[in-house]
Amino acid sequence: MIIQSNIEEYLILADEPIHAALDKMSKNQNGFVITITEEGAIEGVLTDGDFRRCISSINNPDLSVPVSTISKKQPFVTSLKSDPDTISGMFSDEIRWLPIVDHNYHITAIAFAQRSQFRIGEFGIGESFPSFIIAEIGNNHNGNIEVAKRLVYEAKLIGANCVKLQMRDMASLYRNTGQSDDIREDLGSQYVLDTLARFQLDYDQMFEVFDYAKTIGIMPLCTPWDMVSLERLENYGIEGYKISSADLTNHQLLKAAASTSKPVILSTGMSTETEIISAIGALRQVGGNFALLHCNSTYPAPFSSINLLYMDRLKNIGKCEVGYSGHERGYSVVLAAIARGARIIEKHFTLDRSLEGNDHKVSLLPSEFREMVSSIRDVEKSMGRAMERQLTQGEMINRENLAKSLTAACDITSGTLITKDLIEIRSPGQGLQPDRIRDLVGRICQRKMVKGDFFFASDLEDKQEEPRAFSFKRPWGIPVRYHDFSAMAEMVPAQLLEFHFSFRDLEENPADHFTQPLEQQLIVHAPEIFSGSYLLDLATRDRDKARIGVKSLQQVVDVTRNMKTFFPNTERPLIIANVGGFTETGFVNESMRSDMYLRLAENLAELDTDGVEIIPQTMPPFPWLFGGQRHHNLFVNADEIVDFCEKNNFRICLDVSHSKLACTHFQHSFANFIRKVAPFSAHIHIADAAGVDDEGLQISEGDIDWSELSNWLDQHAPRVSFIPEIWQGHKDTGSGFWLALSRLERWL
Repeated sequence: MIIQSNIEEYLILADEPIHAALDKMSKNQNGFVITITEEGAIEGVLTDGDFRRCISSINNPDLSVPVSTISKKQPFVTSLKSDPDTISGMFSDEIRWLPIVDHNYHITAIAFAQRSQFRIGEFGIGESFPSFIIAEIGNNHNGNIEVAKRLVYEAKLIGANCVKLQMRDMASLYRNTGQSDDIREDLGSQYVLDTLARFQLDYDQMFEVFDYAKTIGIMPLCTPWDMVSLERLENYGIEGYKISSADLTNHQLLKAAASTSKPVILSTGMSTETEIISAIGALRQVGGNFALLHCNSTYPAPFSSINLLYMDRLKNIGKCEVGYSGHERGYSVVLAAIARGARIIEKHFTLDRSLEGNDHKVSLLPSEFREMVSSIRDVEKSMGRAMERQLTQGEMINRENLAKSLTAACDITSGTLITKDLIEIRSPGQGLQPDRIRDLVGRICQRKMVKGDFFFASDLEDKQEEPRAFSFKRPWGIPVRYHDFSAMAEMVPAQLLEFHFSFRDLEENPADHFTQPLEQQLIVHAPEIFSGSYLLDLATRDRDKARIGVKSLQQVVDVTRNMKTFFPNTERPLIIANVGGFTETGFVNESMRSDMYLRLAENLAELDTDGVEIIPQTMPPFPWLFGGQRHHNLFVNADEIVDFCEKNNFRICLDVSHSKLACTHFQHSFANFIRKVAPFSAHIHIADAAGVDDEGLQISEGDIDWSELSNWLDQHAPRVSFIPEIWQGHKDTGSGFWLALSRLERWL
């Protein structure tokens, strides 16, 4: 049983709408809310089962009516005065949680039959959350409140989730009432007493530091070393308690801390397993909600003594979340602990390791702590999930370039039985992988092939998606290259052709590729990489690189103007460009983004764009550019895109796959993004997306709700043209494009 006092996520006013109650239910992930009056008294309860049963009997239920209209009244509760054993005996197969109320029927806590999600304030602790990082100040303020505040400020800057201090009532804590000059104490105790006597903050100073932490937006926690300090912290209203390894066997303090119904984090250093099991039992006796930290209480701890593998055993013993409290030098062990499943990290930090005090020498400096936090977040990103392995976007790109494929060993006519001697294994890896040769042999070739043509997955299917006269409510087209536009244009009656250029294409003479005028509209997609491995970035601070960028994009403009001769129906060709604004090591702040947009506008203004229109493309947060994955700062935020377009009289290419990824990563509403940005769209790239970096997916194979998106586009960009921007959709004579267009017909 767990008793939880931090229950705001389970409470909702009785006159709030039903949809607000459902939102709370979704967020707390426990399937219920408790409705209360404005005075805090229980009005009723609503479970997800209650809601489903209610709406099943109502046509078109109105979710805006008060939740009190469907909540169950007079719920089963238990008294604040009931002891834990009594409460535990009230649970059954039907009753898995109980509201705990005072004499006025005000809810004070919730008892759960099984461990609920461990939370500290607003932070969830567990597999689905980032690890909770504690910056342990301890007594590293050396009794100076200004130093303490400086440490709190630094902890906020370096990315810690909370700062932790320590509180001692010396008179009640020590047998000699904390006298530092007591000659009866041994040398170790005398040193500790002397240090504490000089380096303690008084209670008012401690609470002033807590208040300061809250003011700047970082959670304060504290370790009470005695019952008097625990009472003072409880009266202050601290969010939770961290109990030191030294008090693991002090069951009086453990039970008192757990009895507050606040979360307790307990370190397990300098303790035997028997003592750890006994401490866990003491916490459970009072319904404690706790987590355990593996720890070696040596300062500094030798690497050979840390024994990180014990974390697995500790989690099994505690049946709770586990973390790591490190006293070793550096932070390499912390990263290993994260990889082993630590959900909480506690690490000492200081402004100066040369200061007096035992903890300073094993503490990290602010710059080191910042590096640790950044490294922790990198390790967390790398952990993934224990599920079937899938290729990442970057791997697919490299596989295309480096792997091998099954290819035609000679010319093959349609209807030929495919035998092994008709197949060769050749690079690159753009076709069917070599391990599929057994699947391919024995099938009938359904198309004419010439020597060197790739076999594709579609060659293993009896029916393939064929190009045809697709029908849409808006202008549509297909992506093409110089080498395939003629064949592709003959397959489907596309209204526009979007030419995707490489930097080599810019060296070609358009007249060498066009024999007669074309009726389609012309759109050009500028390269991202230009000659000399230059990655286009018109937002860079580097003036030399910016000049190269302007010159490179001007070359695209000049080639497009030359192509326009062969597209008489195109009055002003669009040029889509990824105009830059990326960084390698992280995203930049709003002020830096504003500077980037200003530089971008200045560089774009240097171009001679007579007769063409450049439209920057909306971008994903983590694009795969030349040299690897980057962080993209521009054209990922709807308000900033609108501001740029309005100030500089630009339109954009709305890439819905890119923008879905950006909204997912930055936790923005995709619907609001489309509503704001779509009116500024001159052209749309259509593809699905998944997660934060899986772009260009086939339609209906990602996270986009196509019915909703089509409605938004109909409202806010009703006549804007589009192409299917499916990654590698051009392979197998455009089969990926034909499948996408076929699926999109029902919506667009």
